Amino acid sequence: MYVAIAGNIGSGKTTLTSMLAEHFAWTPLYEPLEDNPYIADFYSDMRRWAFNLQIYFLYKRFSRVIDFHKQNENIIQDRTLFEDAQVFAPNLLSMGLLSLKDYETYISLFNLMVSLTPSPDLLIYLKASVPTLVNQINQRGRMYESSIRLDYITSLNKRYDEWIEKYEGKKLIINVDDLNIVDKPEDLGVVTDKINAEINGLFK
Repeated sequence: MYVAIAGNIGSGKTTLTSMLAEHFAWTPLYEPLEDNPYIADFYSDMRRWAFNLQIYFLYKRFSRVIDFHKQNENIIQDRTLFEDAQVFAPNLLSMGLLSLKDYETYISLFNLMVSLTPSPDLLIYLKASVPTLVNQINQRGRMYESSIRLDYITSLNKRYDEWIEKYEGKKLIINVDDLNIVDKPEDLGVVTDKINAEINGLFK
């Protein structure tokens, strides 16, 4: 079983990944942030570090999925390869923060990597409004995120909605604006019930 959680910055992917990993006894694959040598530089100078950051994320996510699938475990992943290439990279290109030459090189690498990795059995998309995203980003208080531009978050949100609408695999969309899975067990129960229904459908 390979389940992945997709969503914009601040949508609650890591929190939900942790909770679902515990609830379903799945192995979590977290987004590589703490040891990321580029992310703080990126938010202070996006144009200079965009390509470096995208390549780093692509490599890390690819290598982790390959490693865990070799172990034949049930996996839940915090963000996917698809989001990097189909949301973040084109967004950086459209904002003039990534050159066309770098974008084309990046997409060539992505196409090779995605051909070598399995697609998720279930993709869970955490849909959130921009005010919810900004509030949750501020609440977690990561220093390097204090300089994130509002137009960057807004444009990402638009691209996420467009991407998930076209996504052809098995997907579950959860609107997180009115959910509080941390403080309200019943809200987490709503999410796990929906996931159970989708998982059961995979094996019918």
